[in-house]
Amino acid sequence: MKKPIIAGNWKMNNTNATTKTLLQDIAPLVENAQCEVVVCVPYTNIDTARKAIRGTKIKLGAQNVAWAPKGAYTGEISAEMLKELKVEYVIIGHSERRQYFGETDQSVNARVKAALEAGLKPIICVGETLEEREAGKTAEVVIRQTNGAFEGIEKAYLKRIVVAYEPVWAIGTGKTATAQEANDTIAIIRKAIRKLYNKTAANAMRIQYGGSMNAKNASELMAMPEIDGGLIGGASLKAEDFAKVVNY
Repeated sequence: MKKPIIAGNWKMNNTNATTKTLLQDIAPLVENAQCEVVVCVPYTNIDTARKAIRGTKIKLGAQNVAWAPKGAYTGEISAEMLKELKVEYVIIGHSERRQYFGETDQSVNARVKAALEAGLKPIICVGETLEEREAGKTAEVVIRQTNGAFEGIEKAYLKRIVVAYEPVWAIGTGKTATAQEANDTIAIIRKAIRKLYNKTAANAMRIQYGGSMNAKNASELMAMPEIDGGLIGGASLKAEDFAKVVNY
């Protein structure tokens, strides 16, 4: 059985002080969690978060990673830097990175490879915009993004990878794909992975839903057979809301 994974994506929120407080509030609420619990915090909060979750069930994640091991890449953070700070997971290819910072399928693939080579666990994000969805291109987009992200990735690495389906139109908007819509699209992503590798690899891959999952809709979404967890945005910034998703 796959262990579900719930990851909080804090985005550009929280100082070190509020990071410590929030994690101290979250930790006792998720101590009996039956799923894997991850918090992906801003770079500046990683060390504070690491100390705050010591001895708890919460695992540490970052929100991006550079494709290069070192060099003249102002503003970037390498996989080795994250590893030194005891980061375990890293989000790669989030739609906000694609939309605002020029991420492409190719740069996502390069970042995934860098993360894997350093021993990190990528959470690879794929998802369509509202325009693409209304044009009937959802399957085309998520298959293209999945194929691009996994290009050249050896099968031995797959057990360390998580995929997050996050429809762009449902991120931070309060809109959510219906449980059936989310399930159907994740099935398409899983089929793409099966074509790239094999049925066993595809079935073992944990694929999250990441479009405004919250305390109210988590149980319905997580009841779907293809959905193995959630990449949680706004709800991860409130201890009780995040705990409700974790403990659905």
